[in-house]
Amino acid sequence: MRAAPWYQPPMTTSWRLDAEAQIGRGVTARRFRLDNGLGLITAVDHRAPIVALQTWYRVGSRHERPGATGMAHLFEHLMFGSTDSLPPGEFDRLVERTGGESNAATWVDWTYYRLSLPARDLALGIRLESGRMQHLVLEPTPVEAERDVVTNERRERVEDDVDGWLDEQLMAHAFTEHPYRWPTIGWMEDIRGLSLPDIRAFYRTWYAPNNATLVCVGEFDEAAVLDLVASSYGAIAPAVLPEVPRIREPEQTRERVVRAPKPIATDRLLAGYKAPGQDDADWATLEIIATLLAGCPSARLYRRLVIEREAASSVDAQLTPFRDPSLLRLAVTASRGHTADEIVAEIDRELAAMAAEPPHHAEVEKAKAIAETDFWTSLVDVDGKAEAIGHYETALGDFRKVNAIAERLAAVTDDDVARCVRSYLRTERRTVVIAEPESGRRDDDQDDDD
Repeated sequence: MRAAPWYQPPMTTSWRLDAEAQIGRGVTARRFRLDNGLGLITAVDHRAPIVALQTWYRVGSRHERPGATGMAHLFEHLMFGSTDSLPPGEFDRLVERTGGESNAATWVDWTYYRLSLPARDLALGIRLESGRMQHLVLEPTPVEAERDVVTNERRERVEDDVDGWLDEQLMAHAFTEHPYRWPTIGWMEDIRGLSLPDIRAFYRTWYAPNNATLVCVGEFDEAAVLDLVASSYGAIAPAVLPEVPRIREPEQTRERVVRAPKPIATDRLLAGYKAPGQDDADWATLEIIATLLAGCPSARLYRRLVIEREAASSVDAQLTPFRDPSLLRLAVTASRGHTADEIVAEIDRELAAMAAEPPHHAEVEKAKAIAETDFWTSLVDVDGKAEAIGHYETALGDFRKVNAIAERLAAVTDDDVARCVRSYLRTERRTVVIAEPESGRRDDDQDDDD
C-alpha cells in the first residue's frame, strides 16, 4: 500500500487521491477525497458489465444515546422514501427497471446502502444516491409508516423469535457501559418515542458528505465517475460532526448468566467471550479458533457435541467484526434429553484442552485453510469487494486493512491458538444466555411415541 500525490483528472473540481492498494488479484482500489469531505473509493473490474455502488455512512447504533435507540436502523427504512424530486416508491422502481437491485444494512458501527446495477446505469445510481443524501422528505406520514414497519420487524425478529431474543440479551448483558449494549433495531419504547425533530436532526448531522464514503466496484471509466460524483455531490455542504466519545468497556471479572423460559422444545444457549476489536492482531487468531471449534463437521466442539455425544443438534461459532471490543459467540441448540448446563460443561472441557496443549499443526492448518477460503470467497464478485472495502474503511478507518486481515490469518501459529484460548476464552470473561422450555414443553417430558 502507498499514499499517492494530488490527482488532477480532466475536470473543474479537484480530487485528492490519498491511497491505493490491490484488493484480491488484478483489482486496484483507489481512495479519493472531495473538498467537502466526501470519500470515493473506486475499483475497476472489467470481467462483467456490472457495477456495485455502495454508500457507507459512519453512523450505527453505537452513535445513538440511551432513550433514542433504533434511530440509525429507522433511517435504513426512511432512506427508500420520497425525495424532493422522487415520489414514494420511485427510487426502487427506477432501480428495478434497470434490472438492478437495491438494499441496505445497519449495524453497530455503520449504515450502508447498496445498488447492484448494469454498468450502463451507473450514472442513474449516482444521481439517486446523491438525491437522498440531501433531499429526503421527512414528514409525519412517511415517518409514521416506517416506524410501524420497524416495530413490526422488532416483534417478528426479537420478541417472537428465540434466537433474536438470545442475541439481544447477550449484547445487553455482555456490555455494561459501551453502546454496543443496546440493540441495533432499538428498544421498542425508544422506537415509538423518536420525535420528528430528533429524526430530522439525525439526518442533518450524520447524512452528510464528510461522514460518507462512496464505493464503486465494477466496469466503469474512472475519470467519468469522478466527474459524475463531483457534479452530483460537490455542492453539498459538510456537516458539523459531533465528537464521538471513546467509551472503554470495563474489564469483565465474573461470568454472567441469564435464563428465561421460552416456547421451545429443547434448551438453546448463546455464549459470548470478550474479544478485541477487529483491528487487533489477536482478532485473526480468534477467527481461527472459532473455525477450530465449529467451522466444519470435524471441528472440535461440533464433533464432540453433535457427532460423538449427540448432545446438540446444532453448534455455531462466530467472531463479531466490531471496531471496539468484539465477542466470540458460541450458539448451541441442545438435543432431546440434554441441557444447556451439560453443554456448557462440555465447552469448558474442550477449551481447557486447547489451552493446555496447542492443537496439532495439521488441525490448525486446516482451520486456516477454511477461514482463508471463506475470506477470499467473499471478495470474488463486485458486491463482495465493495462490501469489504466499505466495511474496513468505515469501521476500521482504512480500506487497505482488508489485506492486513488476510496476512494475519495466514500467519496464525499453533502456539497463538493456545495463547489466545488462555487469554480470552476464560469463564470470567463469558456471558451466557439460556432459553429453556416452558413448563411442560421439554421434549424429554413427552412420550416417546410423539
